[in-house]
Parts: sequence; structure tokens; C-alpha cells
Amino acid sequence: MRASFPLATLSLAAVALLTACGGAPSNTEQSTQAEQSHGGKVSYPETARGNTVDTYFGTEIADPYRWLEDDRSAETEAWVQAQNEVTFDFLEQIPFRDTIRERLAEAWNFERVGAPFVEGDYTYFYRNDGLQNQFVVYRQKDGGEPEVFLDPNSFSEDGTTSLATLSFSSDGSLAAYAISKGGSDWRTVYVMNAETKEFIGEPLENIKFSGIAWRGNEGFYYSSYDRPEGSYLSEMTDQHKLYYHQLGTAQSEDQVIFGVAEGQKHRYVGAGVTEDNRFLLVSAANTTSGNKLFIKDLAQENSEFVVVVDNEDSSTDVLTNKGSTLFLTTNLDAPNRRLVKVDASAPQPANWQDVIPATEHVLNVTSGAGYIFARYMVDAISQVKQFNFEGELVREIALPGVGSVGGFSGKDNAETLYYSFTNYINASSIYAFSPAEGESELYFKSGADFNPENYVSEQVFYTSKDGTQVPMIISYKKGLERDGSNPTMLYGYGGFNVSLTPSFSVVNAVWMDLGGIYAVPNIRGGGEYGRAWHEAGTQQNKQNVFDDFIAAGEYLVAEGYTSHNKLAISGGSNGGLLVGAVMTQRPDLARVALPAVGVLDMLRYHTFTAGAGWAFDYGTAEQSEEMFNYLLGYSPVHNVTEGVAYPATMVTTADHDDRVVPAHSFKFAAELQAKDAGVHPQLIRIDVNAGHGAGMPTSMIIDRAADVLSFSLYNMGYEQL
Repeated sequence: MRASFPLATLSLAAVALLTACGGAPSNTEQSTQAEQSHGGKVSYPETARGNTVDTYFGTEIADPYRWLEDDRSAETEAWVQAQNEVTFDFLEQIPFRDTIRERLAEAWNFERVGAPFVEGDYTYFYRNDGLQNQFVVYRQKDGGEPEVFLDPNSFSEDGTTSLATLSFSSDGSLAAYAISKGGSDWRTVYVMNAETKEFIGEPLENIKFSGIAWRGNEGFYYSSYDRPEGSYLSEMTDQHKLYYHQLGTAQSEDQVIFGVAEGQKHRYVGAGVTEDNRFLLVSAANTTSGNKLFIKDLAQENSEFVVVVDNEDSSTDVLTNKGSTLFLTTNLDAPNRRLVKVDASAPQPANWQDVIPATEHVLNVTSGAGYIFARYMVDAISQVKQFNFEGELVREIALPGVGSVGGFSGKDNAETLYYSFTNYINASSIYAFSPAEGESELYFKSGADFNPENYVSEQVFYTSKDGTQVPMIISYKKGLERDGSNPTMLYGYGGFNVSLTPSFSVVNAVWMDLGGIYAVPNIRGGGEYGRAWHEAGTQQNKQNVFDDFIAAGEYLVAEGYTSHNKLAISGGSNGGLLVGAVMTQRPDLARVALPAVGVLDMLRYHTFTAGAGWAFDYGTAEQSEEMFNYLLGYSPVHNVTEGVAYPATMVTTADHDDRVVPAHSFKFAAELQAKDAGVHPQLIRIDVNAGHGAGMPTSMIIDRAADVLSFSLYNMGYEQL
């Protein structure tokens, strides 16, 4: 059980629309212009500058584009429209843009199937026939033909409403599923009879950052915030509550189970119920790192919550139970995590007993078929070992290759488990695994038209600024010459304990097929080497993240893989911050910068939606004068300098992103357009009716990918493919 935590020329008509809306701050600047890489000019929309000034520890900080935080105002809407017109006019001039989109669509058009799972009398699986906007949920009985259970493509005409969560009751006779409209983190939950597909009761509205945890067939637990009264995407959502919904009752009658009593107020609350319906498990946190843990014995009427861990200094989750014995995964006194067991009558850490002790490698644990599966990361590469519940090693599992695996989980009575295998040059395939014999059999082979035998994916280690050794995987087509001429995409994240393990991407496959290099360094801030690696990239260690990424770029150039003029840097969400910080600190590092849905205003990020929960990684401007100065020193919005030649930049965001609100990207783009030296274009591409990324329809993904690849190659000097 884990909590759900949640990252050309402007037409006169567009200028008139922006000007006529009124209400925006006065003191507008004149339109600025930038030279394209191939000559010519880009005329940017006028962006009004306001007079807002904030004071931090006696230091005044101007925020001239504060008005863009009102993401539902007519003025902001007009600005978005004007910016998109400029951006798409520019993109339409790229001679090979349509060709790249066609190649992406062709490469994407293959069947994809998820690992099957059993609920009641049916085996369910997700399937996409190729270019469907959303995966379809199918089911079948033994010996029967597959039938459609849920088709999210029918939820909306344009495919922008997606299936976010699907959860079945204990016997599989009931199902609850959540949908997301336009990529929003706010969900609507529907309950249905799984056999007849008839809806039960009215849908539940305004649910955010939540799983669906069934208690038998009677009802389920879910989490949410009070919906903000205003219209801004950016309004804060701060107090998470756990509710119980009894089937057959209205949502207005749902009970608050956790989150209102003294000591229970947290930004993130998640719930789970053990497979035997014995225990309710509640994780509560105020940041994305570390949690409190509580259990409640559902077999005892009117039982109280029992505290397992009472502070957020570590991260602890319940894996499963055997009767009254709980099995927990934790990084308490184990930075790389361990598996422990304890009796529910006295579940505090003093009574924990190691089942799988911590090692030098980061541990992730799943269970199924009566066994425990320990997935280790060894330099970001998967290794899997099978244990019994006494902690005795059964076997190390032979994997199909060097890469990433997911799965090895299921119900306790399962006879077969499934896992996926992938890396940067092998599309994901599904394997059936027999825990009794320890044998794997290919269940579904990817139909991707991509031959991994024609490509290379190699891991190197390079030295960062402070001497730290950092791994990086570099993938490319065989026969590539290291003569510094190869277009290269350097992708990074570096935060929130997130590990970048090898995985296949159609976009990257097309990039490599075009002769490009795709490079991913496992920089600090991530979780590849456990808690210490993560914390080495947090708060006043955040510069390590940027230094690691810069050093990766310098390594690629020094070793002849590419040159500064053929290098693009890319990242999304926290990775968007990475790109924004690196391009403002080292504008000479890369020719192209692609910050996507980025956290770019580091002085105000915590005032938007659930952003305050990111403070463990970032710190806040109010925390201390020292922290304020540190954030100010790298905040991308505040470090764009007048007259500097920044890389050709395409900021990407979405108008419905309520995770990392688009104001971050709006402000950054406005600063770049106002201050850039005019050597390269500074554009912003804003998806409409889309969010932070999850649930985005295939057609929209392909459009955006085609624009990103085309923009990158064009600004590296390519006139044709």
C-alpha cells in the first residue's frame, strides 16, 4: 500500500485581441524580436508588465508577470492564444515537421498490451490497437473471447478524458473507476456492477490524489481536498482527508475517517486495505519524502487507529500481512530500504524484525503467489530475487536482458505472475512467471517496428564538478561516428527520489532512427542510490543536480558524441526546473532547451495547489534568509539576464495543468522573450485542454513530440532529414 502523491509573425488580429481584453497591468513593453537560426525574425506578443513587488527579508523582488497566474482571466487566455499563434507559425515553417509527425504516427501504430490481472471470474488486461487515444480495458473468462469492459475513448470525442484509476471489490463483482477530464488531477469516480456494467448510485466528484481502496463489497476509501472556491488552477489545496463511501448512499453522507482530528491534518493522505480485509492502512505526510503510518483493525468493531510510525523522517509502507503479522518496507535506519515484519498488536519500530535486510543496492518489494520479490537497482539496472516469507532466498530470477522490470505482484493464491521487461532499445514485452518452478515464458512480444540489434545502449560513468561519479546510459544507432556531429538529446530529472531506469519510447526510437543520440544521466536528487543520493540533490544541495547535468553535457561533447551546437537538453516537471536552471547558468552548453511543465518560479511554487508539499526537496523562500537567497540564486524566472544569447528554447505546458501550474512556464517565457539577445527563438507551446501529462491522448502526444523533434533539429541547423 502506497499513498497517491503526487509536475513566425504575430497577426494583427492577435495583437488586437490581447490589447482589447483590458484589465492587464499597464506599462507594456514593446514587442521584442529574435533571429531564427536560419535567418529572419520572430515577433513576440507584447506581454504587459505589472508593478507587483514582494519583499523577502528586506529584499524587494519584482514580479512583473504576476497577472499571468490568473490562468482563467480573459487577459491570460488572450496571451496564450497569441503565444500559440507565434509558436505554431514558426513550427509550420520547418520543412520536415510533417514528415516527422508521419514517422511518429507510423512508429506508434502497433498493438500494446498490459499485464493481465484476475478479478472474480474474469482476467482483465489493457490494450491499445496502435493509435487509439486511450488504452481500452478488456476481459475474458477461461476459454472465452475477449470483450470490451471499459473504453475510455468513448468518454470524450477528442480523447482528452482518460481513465485514471480502476479498482475492484474483494470478489471482483464490483468496480470503481476514476476519470480525469483534460488532464486535471481532479477526478470523478463511478461505481458499477462488474458483471452487468450497470452503474450504482451517482458518481463521486472532486476527488484528488487518491486511490480507491475497497472494504469487501460494502464500500471503499478515497482521499480528497475541499475543492477551492475560486477559478484559478493555482489555488492551494492543503488539507487532505480520507473518506469512506458506503455503497447505496450519497457522497454527501460519506464519513471522514482521517484528516480532521488534532494531529491528523496532512497534505497527503493515502489508504489501502489488506487483501484479507483485516487492516485499514493509512499513510499521512506533509511532503513527498517520508510519512507517518497508521493501522486500524477492521475485524474489531469501533477499533481505533494504531500508530506504527509517528514522524515523517522516514518512508514506511505495508507490503502485505499474514494474519496479524504485518510486512513493512522502510528506509528507517536503512537508506536503501529493507523489509521487516511485526505483529499488529505492537507495530512500532522497536519491535520490527528484519526479513530482507538492507544492502548496498536500493530495494523495492512486491508480493504474490505466496512469495516476496525483491527488485534491486544496481546502477539503475534491475535485479530480481525471490524469497519466501521467512526471508529465505529461493532464487535469483533470470531476466530477459539488461534493463528494467516491473510487476511480480498479484494475489496470494495466484499460480502465475507477470512482469514487463524493457530498456532504451527494447520495447516493453510481458512475461509469465511460474513462482513454483522459477521459469519465465514470453506472454506478449511487443509489435514495435524497431530492431534492437541495430542499436547500441551503453552505460558510462563520468565525473561531476565535485568529483562524484555519475552513471549515464547513451543509446544510438550502430555505426555512429563519434565525430561531434550527432544531434543529441540529453534528458534528466534529478529530484523527489525518482529513479530513471531504462525504458523504451517511440519518440526516442524515431529520434535514434533519424541518427540522433539519446542520453540519460542518473543525477543526484533521484533515488538510484537510495536516500543519500536523493538528499544530495535537495534544498541547499540542489546545485549538485544542475552540476551533474552540466557535466553530462560536457562529457558528451568531450568524448565526441556531439558538440554544443548539436546538443538539446530536455526535462519535464522537476526536470523542467533542471533545464531552466541549467540554460540560465550555462547558456552556452546546448543549442536547444526544452523545459516542459517546469517548476520555474522557485520563490512562489509553494503557494500554488499542492506545491507546499515539495518543500522537502526545494525549501521555501520564507524558510530562512539563507534559503531565500539560495532559491533566488537559481530560480529560472529570476535568473534570465538582459542581453544573453540563450539556446533556442521551446517551453511546453498545458492550460489545465493543476500540478505544476502553467504560470511557471508563462512567466519564464515572458522573461526570455523580453531579455534574450535575439540570436535564437524563445517560444512557448501551450496545449489546450490538457494537464501535467497523465492521460494525454495519443494524437496530442504525437503532435507535441513531432514539434519538439522538429524544433530541435531545425535549430541545430538541419534543413532536411
